[in-house]
Amino acid sequence: MNRSESRLTLVYNADGGWLNALKDAVWKVARPATYPCSLCALTYGYVSMHRRWRQFLAGLPQDKVFHHRDDFSLAFPDLAIPLPAILLEQDGAVPKVLVSAAELDALSDLEALVRLVEERLAHA
Repeated sequence: MNRSESRLTLVYNADGGWLNALKDAVWKVARPATYPCSLCALTYGYVSMHRRWRQFLAGLPQDKVFHHRDDFSLAFPDLAIPLPAILLEQDGAVPKVLVSAAELDALSDLEALVRLVEERLAHA
């Protein structure tokens, strides 16, 4: 699988569905320091993906798949990793962690995430 055939899997530490999205939006406003998904906090405003992140992802050659924790556990029942996470799948192998939950939690802003993903993909 070449780079254009590899796949990024972005996994949010939040459940899917519109009711959960509403709950998360309120949580981000009311108690942002306790919000459990740093990937969401870095890449989304209260209701939509930041334009910078959307453009960055669109410019990458990899396919992208987005999961919430509930559907990720169904799609990858044998892959128990801390969430959120960004994974990279190459050559049909089990996805490997590209950016871990701890690393996401430590990032200060979206630009730091973009730089980290660029660096990791350059060495993948």
